[in-house]
Amino acid sequence: MEKTIITIARQYGSGGRTVGKMLAKRLGIPYYDREIIEMAAEDSGINAVLFQDEKKLHSLRALLGGGYQGNKLLSPESAGFTKDDNLFNYQAKIIRKLADEGSCVLIGRCADHVLRDTPGVISVFVHAPADFCLQEAMKVNSLPEREVEKLIAKTDDYRARYYKYYTGKEWKDARNYDLSLNSKKLGFEGTVEAILAYIEVRKRFDPAFQD
Repeated sequence: MEKTIITIARQYGSGGRTVGKMLAKRLGIPYYDREIIEMAAEDSGINAVLFQDEKKLHSLRALLGGGYQGNKLLSPESAGFTKDDNLFNYQAKIIRKLADEGSCVLIGRCADHVLRDTPGVISVFVHAPADFCLQEAMKVNSLPEREVEKLIAKTDDYRARYYKYYTGKEWKDARNYDLSLNSKKLGFEGTVEAILAYIEVRKRFDPAFQD
């Protein structure tokens, strides 16, 4: 089987993570989400907690403007070793390593941008209307409905700012992805089927998938 790498960006509550797990199972390939953080922490020696604080990291910088300046990894003795950009660079290093090793599904972390020059990458954005995202988010949160609505808005705002900072592009812009799929209309199984169908078409027409 040709190497197939699928990156999935997703709105909170749209089921992108669920779709990713289902897709990986159908294809019989590895699935990576928070595992990327664990690998980056092990590789760098930086506490994994610093990678996980996604509600705070980057937000102020994004609000103030500017953008990501480079992908050079800093050494432990460097003053900026645990700074946000270096954390991103270590995650990017792991994403590239996983893509080099073989077929896989990668969730979030600007993987579509990190692997933009890698042959055989399929980038997907999973989205859904607010009512559907709220319904799905309520299933995994014990907070009152209004608080879950705030959580969804805060998380999506963070993801949009994070993506903008590191890629210079708009997170919800369908032009940044090969596929932009509405999981409410398709359901999770239908979303998986749509991605699988697209993969088959790419294999037929994209030289990157051909021997």
